[in-house]
Amino acid sequence: MVKKIKIEVAYATSKQQCIIAIQVDADCTLEEAIDCSGILRVFPEIDLVKQKVGVFGKQRKLTDLLQQDDRIEIYRSLIIDPKEARRKRAKYHI
Repeated sequence: MVKKIKIEVAYATSKQQCIIAIQVDADCTLEEAIDCSGILRVFPEIDLVKQKVGVFGKQRKLTDLLQQDDRIEIYRSLIIDPKEARRKRAKYHI
């Protein structure tokens, strides 16, 4: 019998947040868990080739294995470079 672990897959847009809790085989990769979660059907705009993923805020590879209670996070592409955003805010606060 294959051991199962509980994990979550999380993704958020500017208007909506989605966290899906699932059970997967203990030897499951991030990519397999994302696929099993169904989140790619809920958010068809997710492109795992371009977007980064992580576990609890630390960037990971799609081929990495999961641990019990991990939360996979799919990160959105940045709309604006954070340094540029700070420059713009500073410019208007002088």
